[in-house]
Amino acid sequence: MEKQRNYSEILNEYQELNKKILDPNITKDPKQLGNLSKRLSELTPIIEKIDEINKLRQELQKTKDLIKSDSELITLAHEEIERLEIKIKNGKEELKKLLTTTDHNDKRNAIIEIRAGTGGDEAALFASDLFRMYTRYAESQNWKVNLLHSNYTGSGGFKEVIALVEGINVYGKLKFESGVHRVQRVPITEASGRIHTSAASVVVLPEVKDIEVEVNPNDLKIDVFRAGGPGGQGVNKTDSAVRITHIPTGIVVSCQDERSQLKNRHRAMSILKSKLFDIEQEKQNKQSADLRQQSIRGGDRSVKIRTYNFQESRITDHRIKKTWYNLQQILNGDLDDLIETTNSKLNKSNTIESTIRP
Repeated sequence: MEKQRNYSEILNEYQELNKKILDPNITKDPKQLGNLSKRLSELTPIIEKIDEINKLRQELQKTKDLIKSDSELITLAHEEIERLEIKIKNGKEELKKLLTTTDHNDKRNAIIEIRAGTGGDEAALFASDLFRMYTRYAESQNWKVNLLHSNYTGSGGFKEVIALVEGINVYGKLKFESGVHRVQRVPITEASGRIHTSAASVVVLPEVKDIEVEVNPNDLKIDVFRAGGPGGQGVNKTDSAVRITHIPTGIVVSCQDERSQLKNRHRAMSILKSKLFDIEQEKQNKQSADLRQQSIRGGDRSVKIRTYNFQESRITDHRIKKTWYNLQQILNGDLDDLIETTNSKLNKSNTIESTIRP
């Protein structure tokens, strides 16, 4: 989200970027040039909207001054004042949207990781429910879901499932889904009807392109192995699954859902680069990093962001203190209201008055 800054600060950054992008040293560096161009494209509509609002304000002031000097134009002037005030109000609303949707990563595709946490088989089944929920939501958004890695349990759930979601503004919509999701329900295997509490963790990462993250091949340990699965004829009988270990950070990623070792390797590298990119982003914003790590550590129920209570058919988001009572609809992918409300609350900026004044 664009930090709350005044007009001069935003304008200074915009002017500096325009100077840098003409620097011959930068034009020779595709990575730097790409980053600068992207940032310029994000700031340009903000600068244009601020200028538009300030011109309207100047016009409004001239119209008010006109009333003082020519009383015969009062009626016409009041109509013009009303028109300008409406345009300024609408412009400020549009600017607010621009300022709250300029996270550099919002327009990216997203990698979503879901892992069973506390609760054994019930947690794995809940992880499967969450994956189904996000998959159905993706379908409603006309997004494409590519399964990258999955680790099934005998009960039909997931110990872990990773997917790439491609489409418009995917990360921007899903980024606040990261955290521990807690479920309260009676398991199928529970004869006495006791309600159990278990959890699954969700991590949403922005997909990054090869040019954005450089990985030294000497820092990688690559293993191949035979892919597993739920059984049947679809199980791969060749060593096509790939596991990549990034030695400096200890990050391990696996991909087994393609039959081609080359494709699995490419997708595993994509996951690794997204994780490395996320680490770099966290370094640049330690406060966000601390909140994120607290929310997902170990799938521990005590750090939940959301609770799914089947007995009461409710979902509660603890960050914004909001509850919905249509649990089954939401689990079937009807996430529009939940995601829009959550994103709006967590993205909300206090005021834009200091921003739009030069």
